[in-house]
Parts: sequence; structure tokens; C-alpha cells
Amino acid sequence: MSVKTFSAQVVGLKADIVEVEMDLARGLHSFTIVGLPDKAVEEAKDRISAAIKNSGFESPQSKNQKVIVSLAPADLKKEGPVFDLAIALAYLLASDQLDFEVEKKIFLGELALDGKIRPIKGALSLVKTAKQKGFEELYLPKENVKEAALIRGIKIFGCDTLKEVAEHLDEKINFNLTPSPETEIVVEEKFFNTDFQDIMGQETAKRGLEIAAAGGHNLLMVGPPGTGKTMLAKAFTAILPPLSFEEILETTAIHSVAGILEGDFLTQRPLRTPHHTSSYVAIVGGGNYPKPGEITLSHRGVLLLDEFPEFEKRVIESLRQPLEDGSITVARARGTINFPAKFIMICTMNPCPCGHKGSRTKECVCSQASIQRYQRKISGPILDRIDLYLEVPQVEHEKFLANAPSGDSSQTIKERVARARNIQRERLKKIKSPKGLPILTNSEMSNKELKAFAYLSEPVAKILNQAAKSLDLSGRAYHRTIKLARTIADLGGEENISEQHILEALQYRPK
Repeated sequence: MSVKTFSAQVVGLKADIVEVEMDLARGLHSFTIVGLPDKAVEEAKDRISAAIKNSGFESPQSKNQKVIVSLAPADLKKEGPVFDLAIALAYLLASDQLDFEVEKKIFLGELALDGKIRPIKGALSLVKTAKQKGFEELYLPKENVKEAALIRGIKIFGCDTLKEVAEHLDEKINFNLTPSPETEIVVEEKFFNTDFQDIMGQETAKRGLEIAAAGGHNLLMVGPPGTGKTMLAKAFTAILPPLSFEEILETTAIHSVAGILEGDFLTQRPLRTPHHTSSYVAIVGGGNYPKPGEITLSHRGVLLLDEFPEFEKRVIESLRQPLEDGSITVARARGTINFPAKFIMICTMNPCPCGHKGSRTKECVCSQASIQRYQRKISGPILDRIDLYLEVPQVEHEKFLANAPSGDSSQTIKERVARARNIQRERLKKIKSPKGLPILTNSEMSNKELKAFAYLSEPVAKILNQAAKSLDLSGRAYHRTIKLARTIADLGGEENISEQHILEALQYRPK
């Protein structure tokens, strides 16, 4: 007798529906799984047999029969233990130990030997695809319920054991699981250790960080050691607006697939701070079956690259595509995956290898050749994609003991950033990117949107053109300067870009 149930697996950040076909035949006992299974799927037969026995049913190993499981489509590589629950239920159906309607139902979960259902990765992506494919009921581990219930329009059943699912599905037994209610998102105010007003001096850097937060711009901070570059960068997340519901779904799905989701879902913008010894694959993503890297894990958040020139050269150059397109394509022999990568990049670096070039108190001991070699690690194309170049000089020692706060608090700056972002969202609400995604910030605008929403009067355009010739700006840098000026105008609540806005934007261009 042949029966079929449904399951799914994550490939990249998307999910594919997998049909679990089960056939029983007379003969000596054997249990075979076909359909390109990996080792974790092949070993499922022993987990499933023990789970079925310990749930009070007749195990496949107790009978002389050939058990064949086919996971379709057969040319899709099957990975992980997510199919255990669907395979176990297919066996119970095929052996007449259960009788239920399988259509419009999908089953996800790893089985323990005692029949308990263990949590899985990528639940949000799996549920989203199941809904799109027309499934009406989804069964998965209880630990994944709140994450899964972020998707509306499909019944989510959280399950503890195989026996619990079987008794719910069997019409002869009066035991019903209750569908999980839709998850309500409550954003709790996060406490940040560092407030902007606790950082003494560095008013120019603080202003630059505020502009970067308002428009989603990339920035580079350059200065001697101990001037507060890393502290400023880490305080940056405190002035970013909270994630919208759509952004929560995006970021939660990514972190769930990567297996690093803390809690049921993300409510704060991610901050990723990879060490400069991180490998190319760790930053970009990849592996035999491509997985998201730090670039993707920082989607809709911040990628902080401290000591930027110390990163491997090809890691630095790999940032070109995501900084330009907001996504990165990872191609391997076994598949090509496109990962989202819309993040704000914050980089810090010293002016030279010893860090004291230009210092008023310490002498630089670096040769000219070593300084040039150090600075050349940041290529022209990468600098071209950085909107703000901020010098972070040494602070006078007397300021460190000052009792008065230095500048505005993070909360005050955050409110200004939120107002500027609301202006941009309202302006760009009907615009979509070439990939169909919404455009949320000025930094994401194309040249077409620039012409429509960043009009320059003749005097302003004249100033920009003169500066562009003097500074030898590339076409990309020219347009990024206009985007930066548009953000500065939004922070000031002004409809048009003035000469002052253009001049301020030009002063932040990389030197």
C-alpha cells in the first residue's frame, strides 16, 4: 500500500515542499529512504522506528516487510531531520494504524527516540512557503510555534510528541490540539550601555552617525587608537528606529535559518561585529550548500567592521556587490543562492599601521611605503561606496572628567532619525526596487528616484558640479552625494535641497 504525506525543507532562505511517499511490501525486513538523502535523513529510519515503538504503535522493525520511503522531488538534495514527523505519520497510515486526511496538511519536526518532537531551524520560511502553496494546517514542534505564528492565514499546531499528533489526527480518538493564536509582537525598549551624550567630544562624528542612521548610509571613521571610534560605532544602534513588521519577518527568517535566533523573533536591528580574522565564507556565506554569512545576518541592521584594513583583501572586495545592490549571490557547484544584504556598514581604521600619523602627542614610526600599503588595502571602488568619511581626532584629556553631558542624548537623536525616516517612507511608499522590495531610505534610491525626489536648483547644481570636478568624483560618488544631501535636508525637515545641504554632504566625501 502506498500513501503520501507532506513536509518541507529550507534551501538558502526559501523553502521547498517535499512529498513523503511510503510503500510497504512483503519480504524480509528492510527500511530504505530514497530521493538524495544526506546522512541525517538516512539515519531517520532508526529514530523513527524507536519513536513509533515508544509511542505505543507497532514499529517497522517488528514486522517482516520492506519499507520504502521516497522523498520527492528526487533531484532535490534532502538535508536534516525535519522530515522525521512526516515519515513516521506516513508509516502509521500505510500500516493501517492511523486513518486521516492528508491533503492540505504539512508536518515538520525531528523525532527523539522516545517520540518527543525536537525544534527545527527555519520555521518561518517553511510556514511562509506552506501558506503560499495552499496548505491549511501545519504541525511542528511547540518551541517553534511563536515564530511560525507570525504568518497569518494558516492554522499552526504546536506538538510535543508523535503520539499527541497521532491522537489528534485519528478521528477515533477524542483528542484535539488547539491551533496557536497569531503571535503579537511586543517591542520592548532595549537598554544600551553607551549613550551618545556620555561620549565626550567628537561632535562631527556624532553628526555623521546621525545622518547615516537617518538615510541608511555607509560610513568610515578614521583616527588614532583610543579616540572612541569603536564606542561610537556600538552606540550607533541605539539611534536606529525599531524594525517594522515586514522587517521583523525578514530578519527573523534569516536568523532562524542560520540557527542563531535568540527568542521567538527579532525586534531589534541586528548588529554584527565579525573579527578581522573572519574567513571569506564566514563573511560572504557559502559552504557546499550555501548558508548566509555575516553580510546577510546584518540585513536591515548594522555590519561593524572594526580595524577595516586588517580584514583579508578579498573579504573587503567582496563587499562591492552587497553595498551596491543590497544583495549578494553565492554560487557553488551544487547551487546558486541570492541572499538579501541591505545593511548599514560602519568601518573603523587607524590612519597608519602604528596609528599615530597626524597625532599631536605621539610620533608616527611607520615608513611611507608601509603607510601607502596599509591605506591601499581599502581600494577606490570600496571608498566610492562609502558615503561619509569621518575623522575622529584625539580628545583633550580635561574633557573626560567633565560632568556635563556632551551633546544630545541617544533618545533625542533617535527621535530626529525617526522623523527623517518617516519623511522618506512617505515619499517612497509607492516605489519598488528592481527585485520588487520596498525602498525605505534615501540610500536605496536609484537615479530615477533621485531625479524625482532630490531636485537641485540651478545654484545648488552649479556648486555640486564645480566640487565634482575639483574632487574628481565618479558618477557613483556624485549621485551618493545627492542622496546624502537629501537625507540632511530631511533631518532639517526641509522639502528642497539647499546649498548648505550640498556643502555639508561634500565635506563627508572620502579624502
